[in-house]
Order: sequence, then structure tokens, then C-alpha cells
Amino acid sequence: MLPVVRFAPSPTGFIHIGNIRTALLNWCVAKREGGRFILRYDDTDTARSRQEYADAIAVDLAWLGMVPDLKARQSERMALYDAAADRLRAAGRLYPCYETEEELERRRTLQKARGLPPVYDRAALKLTAEQKAVFEAEGRRPHWRFLLNHRVVEWQDGVRGAAHVDTASLSDPVLIRADGGYLYTLPSVVDDIDLGVTEIIRGEDHVTNTAVQIEIFEALGANAPGFAHHNLLTTVSGEGLSKRSGALSIGSLREAGFEPMAVASLAVLTGTSEAVRPIPSLAELASLVDLSRISRAPARFDPAEIETLNAKLLHETEYDAVAQRLTALGVAGGEAFWLAVRSNLVRLADAKTWWDVVTGPVAPGTADKAFLAQAAALLPAEPWDESTWSAWTEAVKAATGAKGKALFMPLRQALTGLDHGPELKMLLPLIGRERALARLG
Repeated sequence: MLPVVRFAPSPTGFIHIGNIRTALLNWCVAKREGGRFILRYDDTDTARSRQEYADAIAVDLAWLGMVPDLKARQSERMALYDAAADRLRAAGRLYPCYETEEELERRRTLQKARGLPPVYDRAALKLTAEQKAVFEAEGRRPHWRFLLNHRVVEWQDGVRGAAHVDTASLSDPVLIRADGGYLYTLPSVVDDIDLGVTEIIRGEDHVTNTAVQIEIFEALGANAPGFAHHNLLTTVSGEGLSKRSGALSIGSLREAGFEPMAVASLAVLTGTSEAVRPIPSLAELASLVDLSRISRAPARFDPAEIETLNAKLLHETEYDAVAQRLTALGVAGGEAFWLAVRSNLVRLADAKTWWDVVTGPVAPGTADKAFLAQAAALLPAEPWDESTWSAWTEAVKAATGAKGKALFMPLRQALTGLDHGPELKMLLPLIGRERALARLG
């Protein structure tokens, strides 16, 4: 069976590197095996869900090379959830509760004081029709809980191996709010059934939800899909990532000039047994994904590593892959320029800095004018190639006696206005004799 997976973000903020880790793992598993990748917006929270966030998620996925095979919105699928809720009511698995949040909180406080776990006591199951009528007359509207079977639910987790949760340790989960709105759990299960999802790959913070959802799958007459719960990315200090803080959002990383595959490589390989390194394509990254080799420990994410990976990726990138983007930056010079400067780039936009160095103007050098005048007089005629720099500096060395740093640094500063940069044997032919003479003068 070909895998069908889904990435199900809530459009309540901009997604960050931790969210995209989940999306990428799903994508890699699906595409490696010729399966399908579904983008499902979990937008039942109408108060916080916004179209701008949904649009931004689509842009972020596309930037990373992930185009969904199918898009779905939970807000457009309410009839399916209503039908499922009716089935669960008819089966006696969904029951109305009339407690207010304040009443529930007082009950939990008392349970804790007695040394008992703060688990819902199922008091609502004992209500008579008359008692329910009284609550209704008071204006109370029920929230609806799913009646758990109170058993040990077991599954083979794709990351964690054999896993189990005893649902007797859990409160019967609220599936429908008093205002009639659905919480995450029921719509997610209904969609997974309807869309034919075969494997749910998500963060380990959902492990407990899995036992509840497996019981709901079964109550709706469906086989549960496979589950895999990966470790979560944290900050270097160990804090969780949050959409609300905007930390490490994909949009901010894109705007900062990072390459999509640098971001993807770090998001996927961090916290796995694979060495973190720049991977040039999603297809190659997918070939490296083995869910069973993801660590159980939280994965600390260091933003500084993106700089390193981004630089390494650019240093290995061929000209054809960036030609159009260089043109858009106003950078000419073709492949010769790219090969000259790519090993000095951290971000692609840095190429514009070096193109400005080539085309000038540059800050005048502070070297001895007589030395520069001798060097200028020894400049060979064009055409120039990569051997020109060596031949010229040997001639200057012979004429002036300068060698080492005393020879090369004044020439670099005069020609580029800087004391560091790409190899001048490659840069000098791009600068050309006319500009070189002007800068040496």
C-alpha cells in the first residue's frame, strides 16, 4: 500500500522550523515511496484562524519544494463531523456534560488534595432526564465527552517502537464544546478516515492523544492508521518553539536569505543518527529519512548552524542552479564570476557585494604609491586568465623585492578595497586591466 500522509497545521500563526520538521518528515516518507502528501488546515478555531496564515503556510511549503497532492480545510467539512458525532451518540460513546469550567476546576482541586489523579469522574453519566432538563432550563448547554473504554491501547510506533497508554488514566476527552464547536480530536480522526491516511507522523507531544484517537477510530468502525511520534525541536536553551513568538518562522528564515535546502536539511537531520550536513535536494533528503533512527531525546536546534549549512550548500552549488537568481540580484559575470566567489558566500545575496567589488568603485588602498605604480607598470596585456595573477605578482616580486603578505596584501587592498575575499587569480580577469590600472593609480 502506498503511503498517504498529512500535514495538519492550524492557521493561527506563522509556522516555524519545528512545524516544518513534521511536514518534511511526512513529505519524505510519502514521496520516497510514491505516496501522497495532504495539506489539511485544522481551522475549526474560527476565532484565531486567519486566511493570511493559511496563505503563508502554502508559501512556506512551496518555497521548500513541497506542493501538496491535496488540500483540505476542516471548516468546509463540518457535515462529516456532525454525522460522526451523531454515530457516536447513537452508540452511547458521546455523552453530554453540564459542568462549568469553574465547577470542574474545583473538582480537580479536591481530587488533588485527596491524592487522587485529576481525572473526570463521569458524573454526567449519572444524570437523569429531569436533571438534564433543569440544567437546560438554567440556560446551560452541554459539552460532549467521548466515553473511553478504559483499557490499555497498544500500537507499534514508527519512531518509539512498542507503545501503549492505559486510557483508564485519562479523562474522557471533550470532543464538542458547549457552543457546538469541535475540538481537534474528532475532526482529525474523521478526516484521516475520509482521506485515507495510512500513517500519522507527528510530534511526540501527541502520544497520549494517540490512545484516545485509536479508540475513536474503532468506535467509528475504522482501522487506525500507523503512528510515528518524532522528537521535538527546542531552542539551544531547551525551550519549546512557539508559533506565537514568531521564533524561527519559515518566513523569517526565507527573508533572511537562507536557502530552502539548508533549512530543510537542518530541520530533518537534527536529532537523528544522520550527520547534520547540507543535502542538495528533497529527493536525496527523503532517501536518508528512517523514522526508527530518530532520537527519543529532544533535538536542540541552533540557528547558527543554518549559517554554516547555508554556506556549505552554496559552496557546492553549480552555476546553472543560481543563474536566474543572480540575474535578479543584478549580478552578471556568468559562471566565471560564480566559481570565483561562491566559496566566499554565506548567503546568495552576498554575491552582489562581490559583483560590486568587481565593477567598482572600491575604497582606495593605503599602500605605498610608488609600489603600486611599479605594480601597475608591470600589468600584462590582456587577454587575462587564471594564470595572470601568478605571472604578474612574480614580476612585481622580482622588481620590488616584496614577498608574502607585503606583496599580496597591498595589491588586494588596492584592487578590491578589502583585505580578504575570493582568490585574486579568479577575480583579477573579471576586474579587467582598465579597472585594475585605475585602482592601482
